Amino acid sequence: MIRALLCCVGVVSVLGHPQYRDTIPNGYSVFNPCGSNFWEAVGHYNDIHHTHDKNPFGKAFAAAGHQWTTALCQADSDGDGTSNGAELGDPNCVWTVGATPEGKSTGQPGICEPIGSGACSSSAFRCGCHGHSCVG
Repeated sequence: MIRALLCCVGVVSVLGHPQYRDTIPNGYSVFNPCGSNFWEAVGHYNDIHHTHDKNPFGKAFAAAGHQWTTALCQADSDGDGTSNGAELGDPNCVWTVGATPEGKSTGQPGICEPIGSGACSSSAFRCGCHGHSCVG
């Protein structure tokens, strides 16, 4: 009985956030500035785990009611000079859930990039370093 309960809790935890990727353009193929794989946990500083450490896009997405809005699309959550929409392949902010985005993801809307250079030099985020101890 306890094993069954723990199994169910584990499944719910794993499935708790991935559905948000359905509600942003290219949610399953977001550019990863730290490697060759996609950034799975788009709204978090950790690229594969949904932690409590939300990145600026994750915070803005939550504030928008977990919806892709024109305002969220036009915003530059990570401050790198490129709008969230442009980074996610919806530069004209016309994408709707279930539709095919205009383009491919060319950036990560919650991680200032290129990491450590230009507009991003003041960002404390570094690849391979996830969590409060690694971001400012």
